[in-house]
Amino acid sequence: MIRISVASLTLLACMHAMASTVPGAIGAPAGAGPSAAGADAVPAAAQPEAVNYAEKIHAFLLEQAAPYAGTAQINVEAPATDKLAACEQSEAFLPHGTKLRSRISVGIRCVAPQSWVAYAQANISIEGNYYVTAHALKAGTTLGPEDLSQRSGDLLRLPNGIVLDPSLLIGSITTQRLAAGATIKASALRGPESILRGQAVRLEARGAGFVATSDGKAMQNGEPGSQIQVRTASGQTVSGTVINSHTVLVLM
Repeated sequence: MIRISVASLTLLACMHAMASTVPGAIGAPAGAGPSAAGADAVPAAAQPEAVNYAEKIHAFLLEQAAPYAGTAQINVEAPATDKLAACEQSEAFLPHGTKLRSRISVGIRCVAPQSWVAYAQANISIEGNYYVTAHALKAGTTLGPEDLSQRSGDLLRLPNGIVLDPSLLIGSITTQRLAAGATIKASALRGPESILRGQAVRLEARGAGFVATSDGKAMQNGEPGSQIQVRTASGQTVSGTVINSHTVLVLM
């Protein structure tokens, strides 16, 4: 008969108790301890960041202002999109026919997954240089550097149609009288190679195997490459292409 002392029984009981509480020990319950809980946990799905539509509109307006030779300052009021569906693909746009101006409405369009459109207001200024007449100019003046005076300011507050590039001003011919200090519109100028209505021109007629020239009078203004009508010395009206300041080409 096997005899087990009381001390041995006590030792066995202690070992069993330790095995049931120490993680990973022989005899411990499956999945016991903190490592099992961590293995079964599923990380929460990452939430996409909310699109900052005001920043997107700001970047869009910077692109629109890029052709201007100046420094743009833009402030955008965030559009009201909090009640609209979440958007994965959006784009900013200007309403049809809208040009940059100091106070402007800009659209933000959701393309996917659900279509919607919202609008935001923005304030823009573009500080840069422009040119005015240095003194009074009469019609027919060919502009030179001495006829221009540089100014600086918000380019968007200038009248529409102002010529900002000095290289486009130098050499152009005024079509009307301009007061001193006046901004210069494209409509008040013509190119040095243009033709004026009523001007005497040379007609150059070309056909298969022949070239003929004659005199005529322009019935319209025209820049090189444009089509104008010319009255010939015999009174006939023909159409031709402006070649330069004195020649109109007629193809036969």
